Amino acid sequence: MDKSDLIIIGAGPGGYEAALAAAKRGMNVTLFNGGALGGTCLNEGCIPTKCLCKNAEVIDTIREADKFGIDDFTFTLDYNEVVTRKNGVVSQLRDGIAMMLKSAKVNVVEAKASFKDAHTVVADGKEYSADNVIIATGSDSRSLPIEGHDLECVKDSTAMLNIEYIPESLTIIGGGVIGLEFASIFAAFGSKVTVIEFMKQILPPFDSDIAKRLKQALTKRGIKIITSAAAKKIEQNEDYEIVVTYESKGKEETVVSSDLLMAVGRSPRVEGLGLENAGVDYSPKGIPVDDSMRTNVENIFAIGDVNARMMLAHVATFQGFRALNTIQGVKDDIRFDITPSAVFTRPECGMVGLTEEQCKAKGIDIRIGQSFFRANGKAQTMGEPDGLCKLIFRKDDDRLIGAHIMGVEAADLAQQCADMMNSGATIESMSQIIFSHPSVSEVIMAALHAVK
Repeated sequence: MDKSDLIIIGAGPGGYEAALAAAKRGMNVTLFNGGALGGTCLNEGCIPTKCLCKNAEVIDTIREADKFGIDDFTFTLDYNEVVTRKNGVVSQLRDGIAMMLKSAKVNVVEAKASFKDAHTVVADGKEYSADNVIIATGSDSRSLPIEGHDLECVKDSTAMLNIEYIPESLTIIGGGVIGLEFASIFAAFGSKVTVIEFMKQILPPFDSDIAKRLKQALTKRGIKIITSAAAKKIEQNEDYEIVVTYESKGKEETVVSSDLLMAVGRSPRVEGLGLENAGVDYSPKGIPVDDSMRTNVENIFAIGDVNARMMLAHVATFQGFRALNTIQGVKDDIRFDITPSAVFTRPECGMVGLTEEQCKAKGIDIRIGQSFFRANGKAQTMGEPDGLCKLIFRKDDDRLIGAHIMGVEAADLAQQCADMMNSGATIESMSQIIFSHPSVSEVIMAALHAVK
C-alpha cells in the first residue's frame, strides 16, 4: 500500500492547485486524475469557451469595421481553424500543468479513485492511504427532466464545444452564464439563436439592472431571449429539426432550430466515489462541508463544485488552500464573500459582492452610484460605448459591498473592485485613489462620484 501525507481526488483547478501548494509546503501528495488534467474548466469549460469568445469578438469587430473607416471589408470563417486554435490552447495549458506537477514531485495516478475507508482509496485495484483526503471531483452538466431531454440531438456544453460545424439555428435552454456565452459566440458566428430562460431575468445571480441591459444588448445583436418561459418538451420533426415546446404567460409556444443546447447548470460529481465506505455524508446536491471545507469526517475535505457552495474554478482553488491551511493549522484571511465572477458575452459582465436585491432582502441600507460607458473616453475610442457600472455602499459606514458592471473589460473591472473590497474600501478611501486617464477603469471613479 502506498502511503502519503495527502490524497487528492480530482485534478481540476481545485485539486491540482492544492497539490502544488501542498508539495511546496513539504507534503507528500498523491493526486488522482480520473479524466484530463485541468478538469472541466480547462478541458470543457472556462478556457475553450473563452477561446471561442475571442473568435466571436474578432468577427464582431470585423463586421463593424466601417465604424473605423474600413469599407468593403470581406472575410470567410474557417471553423476548423477555430476549433484547432481552441484545442491547441487547451493542450498547451494541460501540458504546462503536467510539467508543474512533475517538477513539484506530486505523485499523479491516472485513474479514478474510490474510498475503501476514511484513510484509504482504491484505484485500478491498488490501495493508497493518507492522513488526510481532499475530494475535488467537480461536476457534470445537468439536464431538465422533461420529455425528450435524452434525445441524441440534445447537446450539453461539452458536446457544443466539440461540434465541427456552425449551427444554422440554435435554441438554448437556460439563460445563465453558460447559455449566454454560447449564445453570444454562435450569434457572432452566424447562427440564429434563441434563448429560453425559466426565471424572469437572464443571469439570475446578477444584479437586475445589469441583466436588463445585457438582455437589451444581446437582443440588438440578433439573439432572441424569452424569459419567464418553462421548457416542456423536446422532439424532432420529419425534417430532423428540433422542436422545443415551452410555456409562457399561460400559453404554449414552440421554437424550431437545427441544434439545441441544454444549459441549465451543473450537478456535483458524487457517484462512484464510495463515500459511504468512508462515512461521508452526501446527496445529489453535493457533499456538505463547514467553512474549513471539512466534511462530517474529520480528515476528509471537499472542495469546488462537488460541495456546491459556489461553482467557480477560482473558488475551487481557494477552497483547496483553505482545506490545506486547516490540515496544517494555519489561519488565513480568505474572503469567500468577496468572490468576483464574470460572463464573457459581448458586452461582458462582471460582478462582486452583494446585489441591490440581496441588500434589500437582508435589510441593509445602501447608497448607490452609477456611471455609463458612453461617457468614458477610452470606451468611446474603442468603439465600445455600451455599458453600466453600479457600485453599492453600506449606508452606515460607506463601505463598498457590491460592484456590478456590464461593458468592455467588465471582468477586470470587477476584479479591481474586489481588490478594493478586500482592503475595506469606503467612499472616502476610494476618492483618494488616482485612476489613470484615459482608461476604462474611470467608470469606477465616475460611479463613485455619482453616489447618492
